[in-house]
Formats: sequence, structure tokens, C-alpha cells
Amino acid sequence: MENVSTELAKAYYDSIKELNEGEIIKGKIVRRSPTEVIVDVGYKSEGIILRDEFKGVDIETLDEIDVYIENVEDEDGKIILSFKRAREAKGWLTLANSYKEGDLVKGSISRKIKGGYMVNVFGVEGFLPQSLSSFRGMTDDEIAAKDFNFQIIKMNKLKGSFIISRKDALRLEKEISRKNTWETIEEKKIMKGRVKSITNFGAFIDLGGVDGLLHIADMSWKKITHPSEIVAVGDDISVMVLSFDKAKGKISLGLKQTTPDPWKEIDQKFKPDSLVKGRITNIQNYGIFVELEKGIEGLVHISEISWTRRFINLQENFAIGDRVEAKVIGVAINERKISLSIKQLEKDPWDDIDNLITIDSVIKGRVSAFGDGCAYSELENGLEGVIYNEDLSWTKRVSRAHEIIKKGHNYEWKILGIDRSNKKVILGLKQLEKDPWPQILEKMPVGTINEGEVVKITNFGVFVKIDENLEGLVFSGEIEEEAMKQLKPGDKLKVKIIKIDPGSAKIGLSTKLEEESA
Repeated sequence: MENVSTELAKAYYDSIKELNEGEIIKGKIVRRSPTEVIVDVGYKSEGIILRDEFKGVDIETLDEIDVYIENVEDEDGKIILSFKRAREAKGWLTLANSYKEGDLVKGSISRKIKGGYMVNVFGVEGFLPQSLSSFRGMTDDEIAAKDFNFQIIKMNKLKGSFIISRKDALRLEKEISRKNTWETIEEKKIMKGRVKSITNFGAFIDLGGVDGLLHIADMSWKKITHPSEIVAVGDDISVMVLSFDKAKGKISLGLKQTTPDPWKEIDQKFKPDSLVKGRITNIQNYGIFVELEKGIEGLVHISEISWTRRFINLQENFAIGDRVEAKVIGVAINERKISLSIKQLEKDPWDDIDNLITIDSVIKGRVSAFGDGCAYSELENGLEGVIYNEDLSWTKRVSRAHEIIKKGHNYEWKILGIDRSNKKVILGLKQLEKDPWPQILEKMPVGTINEGEVVKITNFGVFVKIDENLEGLVFSGEIEEEAMKQLKPGDKLKVKIIKIDPGSAKIGLSTKLEEESA
């Protein structure tokens, strides 16, 4: 019985590994608790490692780990193991044998200290000075949440310490990326890039350490006024290399070239006289642009908006985003232009003008605009009429139409005639009343003396109101210079009628009463 016990004891001690302090060996995880991890390394007792040593490691997924033997047997006869020191030792071995100063390594920030950060690289902590961190604009949470590349700038293998730099790593990464970009670039190649900046003439795209210019003309098949309509700073886009000059460091890029040219065979899609629908994308004083399909726009010139309205405020009548129907009236493939018309969706009312207009009849209309020596009115039947200044008043000399009528106001007009060649209806306002000149001539013949009211004083004479809606002009030669200087609007002045011209509504006056009567 004693021999059996001796043999069992011998077999037990033979099965126990011979361990040395400072050695790294494999251990099998046998139990896990909230605070400890129990590891079997084939020794007479199991080792205990605190959970704190496993920060950043998913211990639940591991069955076997490397451990560092700190003490084969402590005062209590227990083996002392360390997961952290094993990882550090292996990490430093990797770092010392496979990397040198100037190389890039990947690591994560483990903690912030005075003057910088401690960075975990292969389980070993290296020092990152604040001046070399390049973490400007990043929060501590953002810094701790991701891995970064660092450049080893100093390594002491004897002391087991090293200093790293993210600032130099970024510079080195950019140089490597730039070199790779120039080595792989070729015309017609599609490359990924990020919008770096935007100017009025285009956008600069970072292709990976090398910037290329995406000109506004190469952004879209449709016409745009500013690059910001297509791209924004920070956008990731795919572009085509149109041309490049490595010696000058210039690259020309295209965005629209990455999609088929929508203008190919456009004349087969949009034939003259065909009806189309689209969305208004731009409004200018000269017309409205209508998107017919992606990358294809047509222009409705202002002259093609209405048969009858010459003066149209497009901003008041249309809005960007409105859907409109139009007729195709022209396609110029080489110029990439499609001409559209809205008015040609309807029949030209001037084709039936004789049934719409009756000479000498009265019609209502709104004053739409003023021209040189005239005004324009939108009539209630949709046509446009013109009123010349001489047809606004029987008795007033009208130099500007707005002296008598106001824009936007409605008036009754008398139809005087039809100008077929210019598509105008000739209107009159004064013709709605009886010509007062026969009565005026009878009531105030030449030689009549009246007391009038000074209305206006000019350098060539004085305008005087001699009756209701009736004015005459005292030329400067018909009044003393000193007397004229003392006059002001509203003053009373005795005048004599020396000339009457009903055709031009002119009455000549004089203040020389005695000389004329002598």
C-alpha cells in the first residue's frame, strides 16, 4: 500500500510542469468571475488573474491565453500570473524585432497624462507628446473610440520605451497616398474622392493626397449657375479622370462623364411640335427653364409665354418647382438647346381678331406697363392694347402717360383701331368724352383775358390753369423777368389768350395785357 502511494505521488509530481519566473506560457481558462479569471497552466495550483488586466479584451470568447509567470509560488503557495505583462512582453518583442524608427504602427489611446497621451501599441504603452498628437477639434470620447496610425520617432530597446507621433504619421500617410495616386492614375479611370473646397468655377477633389479640379462645366449635363447646386464640402463622390499632368501636378476631373450623356439621340425623344411636361428649375427675366428629364432642360422664352401679353413678370406668374406643359418648337443638339412654347398650346387669338374686336366699342382693361409715348393695357378679352399719350386727354399736353393713368388700375377704353402687323389694339381714353375744343373756342377766343392760377414754373415759361382741366403757357418772352422770378405755384396771374391750337392742345398766353389791347 505504501508502494502504491509512493508511485501515485511520483506520477503526480512528474505531471507538474517545471516553471520559471519571467517565462511566458499558455494557460487554459477554467473559470470566470466578476472580478477574477482562473487559469490552469499545468502547475500544482491554478493561477488567478484580476479582471482589470483584461481591459479592452473580450475574455468571454477566449479559452486559452498567454500568461506571464511573475512568481512560481508566493507565501500562500499560489502561482502568480499576469495577462497584461505577457501581452506587453510579446508586444514589445514584436515592436523591437519587426519595427524601427520611422515606421508606421497602429495604436489606441489608453490614457491622457500630463504633456500628452499614453498609446497602446501591441499591448505596450508608448508616449505621444501633445505637440505631435494632431487631435485638434476632436473630443476625448472621439479620441478614445478609435485606432490611429502613428509614426515611431524614437525607440529605446534597452529601456523598453518608445515615442510616437500622429502628426508625422498623417504627413507620411499623405505622402504614401499621393505616391500611390500618381502611380495608379490614368485617363478615363473612375476614382473616388472627397470634396475639399468649392469656388465659383468648380470644386477641388482630394483623390488621396492629390487634389484634382472638377470644373463647373463637367459637373452636370444640365446647365448650373454654381457648383454648390451639385456638390458640398465633405461629399464623397466618384469622378472620371479627364486629363492629368504629373510634372505640373494638375488633374482635370469630370462628374457628369460618369453617367451617360442624356443628349444622345435627344432629337428622337423630343421632336418639334410634340407636347412635353416638366418642372421649372430656373426663372430669368428672359424666360423660364423647364427640366424635361434628368440632365435635360428646355427654355420657354418670354416671347413664347403668351400670344397677347407683351409685359409679363415671370417671377409673379411662375415659381420654381411648378409643373408646366409646353410644345417643343426647336431642338439644337450641337448647342444642347431645346426651345419650348407655352403660348402655342393654344390658338393665336389674332387669327380671329375681327370677331373679338369692334371699332368704336368700349372695353375694360388694366394698365400693365408704360412705354415711350404710350401705355399698355391688358384687356378683359385677353388681348393687349396700346394707348398713345395724345389719346389720354383733350386738354392736357401729356408727356408721360402716368400723369393721367396709373399702372395696375383698371379703366374703360374706346377701341380706335387695330394694328394687325404689330398685333396691337389701339385704344383711347379721351374719346370716351365729347371733344371740348369747340366750346372752348367759343367761350375763350383769342384775346380773352382771364385770371388764372400758376401751376408750374420752368426756365422757358409759366403754366397757368385758366379753366377746369385747361392750362396755357406763358412763354418767357411774354412776361417780365423780375415778375417771373417772384411767382410761385398757387399765385393768381392775369393772362391774355394769344394763340389756340386744338390739334396739339396748346394755348399760348401773355401777361402783356395793355400792349395787346392797344
